[in-house]
Amino acid sequence: MIPLPRDRPFPPTDLNVTASLLAFLDFVQTTAVNKVAGLRESQAAATPIPSSPVMSPLGVLKHLTAVLRQHVQIHIGGLDLPALWDSADHDFEWRLGVEDTISSVIARFDEECAVTRLTLTGLDLETPIVSYGKPNRAGRLLVDVIQECARHLGHLDIVRELIDGTTGE
Repeated sequence: MIPLPRDRPFPPTDLNVTASLLAFLDFVQTTAVNKVAGLRESQAAATPIPSSPVMSPLGVLKHLTAVLRQHVQIHIGGLDLPALWDSADHDFEWRLGVEDTISSVIARFDEECAVTRLTLTGLDLETPIVSYGKPNRAGRLLVDVIQECARHLGHLDIVRELIDGTTGE
């Protein structure tokens, strides 16, 4: 299946800070999925950067799925869920298995995004949390999540351009 791009409206300017953060999280998540739109399976699994041999479009989406699980569900939401990465293998969640297709990786990402949205509904940005054994605030960690997702959009831009020449925003 070759995925089609999704509608991606830019967040409105009249939102409060919490609503703005959530809207931008939605925006960067949709942008990440759109970076895979139009690719064939072999292209979505391609790793065209020799110095980053596990960085593929699907690998980036798998990584972002793990980021959402760890930071939002486990740290902000306090849920007792298994992490989607392996602390002994820095590249674990970037690697693709035979079960990792465009459809399956996007479906897992979409599921994690939906659960993230539920976890963040009604979020008080000042809620104290503990992340990685240190005191933090929910809003501060949410900003980290948005930063992480947005940073990887740049990686997706580069990988996508190397794969098929497509450039984008």
